[in-house]
Amino acid sequence: MLTPRPISRRGAESLHGYDITDHNKLNAAIGMRAKITMRGSPSCTRTAWDRSLDFVPNHMGINDPQNVWWQDVLENGASSLYAPYFDIDWRPLKTDLHDKVLLPILGDQYGRVLERGELRVRFDSGSFSLTYFDHVFPIAPGTYRYILELALENLAEFRDEDFYAEFQSILTALEYLPRRTETDPERIKERAREKEIIKKRLERRCAEAPQVQRAIEKAVETINGHIGDPRSFDRLDELLNAQSYRLAFWRVAAEEINYRRFFDVNDLAAIRVELPEVFDAAHKLLFELVASGAVTGLRIDHPDGLYRPLEYFEKLQLRCAKALRVPLPKDGRAIYLIVEKILTGDGTVAAKLASPRHHRLRFC
Repeated sequence: MLTPRPISRRGAESLHGYDITDHNKLNAAIGMRAKITMRGSPSCTRTAWDRSLDFVPNHMGINDPQNVWWQDVLENGASSLYAPYFDIDWRPLKTDLHDKVLLPILGDQYGRVLERGELRVRFDSGSFSLTYFDHVFPIAPGTYRYILELALENLAEFRDEDFYAEFQSILTALEYLPRRTETDPERIKERAREKEIIKKRLERRCAEAPQVQRAIEKAVETINGHIGDPRSFDRLDELLNAQSYRLAFWRVAAEEINYRRFFDVNDLAAIRVELPEVFDAAHKLLFELVASGAVTGLRIDHPDGLYRPLEYFEKLQLRCAKALRVPLPKDGRAIYLIVEKILTGDGTVAAKLASPRHHRLRFC
C-alpha cells in the first residue's frame, strides 16, 4: 500500500518530510493549495486513500528558521507566546540552564567554537541574529543593548543630531521591555507587541540616517571578535550568555538536554498537542482541507509520541465531523483514519490503540 508524505512545510533540506516547520503552510515542492490532489495506490481507488493526508501531530523540526514557533521561543524564552507549545523544563537540575533551552548543535566545545570565529552576529531589517554555519538563532531584543551601546559610542560626533536622540530613545525603550522570564499573560503580550515596534523603529532609523547603520555595523564587527585574540570574544560570550538558549557540544545532549524530543533526535522537538490551543493551531489547515473535501482520509504517524493517544484520535474524529458539518457517527469514525506504529522484534500495539474505531497499519 502506498501512502503520501506529509504536505506541511518542512526543513529546506529535508529528505523525508517529517521535520515539519509549519503545519499550516504547504511544502513548496507540492505547490499551490488549489492543486492538491493526493492519491493512494490503484488498489485503493474506491477508498479514502484517493485523497489521504499523512499528518505528523507530535513533533516539529527545529533546525530550520522557518519554524516560527521555535524561533520565537529562542528569542523570548519562557515569555514566548509559544513557550507552552513545547515541553521544556525551564528549571532543570543544572542551574546554569535555568530559563534556557539547551541547543546541542556545536561540532566542538563552545570555547573552541567561539574563538575560531564560527559564531557570528548579524544585523538585518532592525533585528539581530546569530549564525553558526547554516544555523540561525534570534538574539533577544532586551539584549540588543550589548551591541547598541557600542553603536551609540560610535555616534558620539553626532550627539547634536536628531537621530542621536532617537537612537537613545530606542535604548530606553529596551530597558522597559518586559524580561524574557516574564510569565504574566499581560506582560507577555506587551513584550510581544513592544519588541516588534522597537525593531521597526531601529530599521527606520537606519534607513533615514545611514550614520546609524554604519555605527551598528561597526559595533557588530567589534562584538564578533578577531581570530587569534581570545579576549576579543568576551563581548560576544557575554551577549550569548544573556540569551534564552545555550549552545553546546552535540555530545552533551543525552545528559543535559531539557526539551522533550522525538525519541533521541535533537532536531525534532515534541509539541504538546494535548493542549487545546496547540491542537487548534497545529490542525487549522488540516480541518480546512477536510471541510473542503480535498482530504478524505488521514494517516497519523507515531502515536506513541502523543501524551494521550486515544483521546487525541477521538478528538480528531470529533473535529473532522464538525468540519464536515455532520454528526459524529455511532462508531466514532467521521473520517477514514490509519494509525502507524513501527514495531520491531516482539513489540506490540497497546490495546487502547487497537480500537475498532481506528484502522491500524502495522509495519514490522
